Amino acid sequence: MPRIQVTVKPQAKKEEVKKIADGEYVALVRAPAREGKANEALIALLANHFSVTKSSVKIIRGQRSRKKLVEIG
Repeated sequence: MPRIQVTVKPQAKKEEVKKIADGEYVALVRAPAREGKANEALIALLANHFSVTKSSVKIIRGQRSRKKLVEIG
């Protein structure tokens, strides 16, 4: 299962995923960084971007940080 580094930018005007380097992405999400809302939005956004189910996207490290290690499987 591939793992990627994701930098999350909450409360963005639009939702999108940008590839910076191999295995490194920036994700813009509308949700605020409160009560796990940004993490939920990130999982939904990445699932859509990589065409997998939401249950296939797992945040391995960085639940309370902007920089996250995410497993796509």
